[in-house]
Amino acid sequence: MFKKIKRILYRSIDNKEISYDVLKKLTKDNEVVLIDVRSNQEYEEGHLNGAINLSVYNIKNKIENLVKDKEKIIILYCSSGNRSKKAKEILENLGYNNVYNLKKGIDNLWIK
Repeated sequence: MFKKIKRILYRSIDNKEISYDVLKKLTKDNEVVLIDVRSNQEYEEGHLNGAINLSVYNIKNKIENLVKDKEKIIILYCSSGNRSKKAKEILENLGYNNVYNLKKGIDNLWIK
């Protein structure tokens, strides 16, 4: 199973950024942690199914209570991808090894 996950990720990674299609595949077939790093208000206005809200400003202090396994696949997102990139760097500095950013955030998904 882990080899399948690696194949999906390594084909799709651009600086550990993934597309929405890859995100859907990973969350459908695997146990991943999906984190919305926007504010509580933004999260309440709409978020991806299965996502937990952990603001980029609180992630450093609260992540270890939520995700103890530093090898767990974590996918971060925000509105545009900027805050989630910052959150990804924070988690990598804390020793998390499988952290990915949703490319261009979720605002891009909802604009039609």
